[in-house]
Amino acid sequence: MWQRHPWPETIEEAIAIQEQLRSLVITENQLSTVRYVAGVDVGYDSADSVSLAAVTVLSFPDWQLQQSVIRSPTAFPYVPGFLSFPEVPSVLEALENISLKPDLILCDSQQGIAHPRRFGLACHLGVLTGIGTIAVAKTRFVGEHSEVGLERGSWQPLLEDRSIVGAALRTQTEVKPIYVSIGHRINLISAIEYVLRCTPRYRLPKTTRWAHRLTAR
Repeated sequence: MWQRHPWPETIEEAIAIQEQLRSLVITENQLSTVRYVAGVDVGYDSADSVSLAAVTVLSFPDWQLQQSVIRSPTAFPYVPGFLSFPEVPSVLEALENISLKPDLILCDSQQGIAHPRRFGLACHLGVLTGIGTIAVAKTRFVGEHSEVGLERGSWQPLLEDRSIVGAALRTQTEVKPIYVSIGHRINLISAIEYVLRCTPRYRLPKTTRWAHRLTAR
């Protein structure tokens, strides 16, 4: 169903794929009407040999739920900067079990273009599926930012090598910021707006919170 490529066995092969595919990332807003928003999260067993991928698709903005959970062998070692290679295969399989195709995916990931090679998990998933994606992370992976205002909706650009690679965003007043980064087919301002619309009460989006609950179980 999805566009695929040979899966790497080494770090060198993974780097080559990232450098080859990053030119396909679209950082402009190409979303039309967003009716369904998905959240994805991946957990592992104690030995990291089995991946548990969860996808939740919520109707937007009334939040009706459909979900899929896939348990599969981990396809690549867990290495910082290469998170998409162990996780994307199981996420793609979980997406194939969802009857509703999402218009936008929020990834519980440190890595969109806020990545050393500008091609993190959200970019990889977006390029392979053609679906708009946003990376939403609890912690910062790369870059620096100024202090974020305390009010909900306050944000500061996340800068690396003088380039804006994301945003530190306050989703709830006086609650620790999260980190938002473009994945595919969306710009940063639109990504921030969608993340805020998906965080009406809590720090993290409804979509990724639901997916994380499934993997935690």
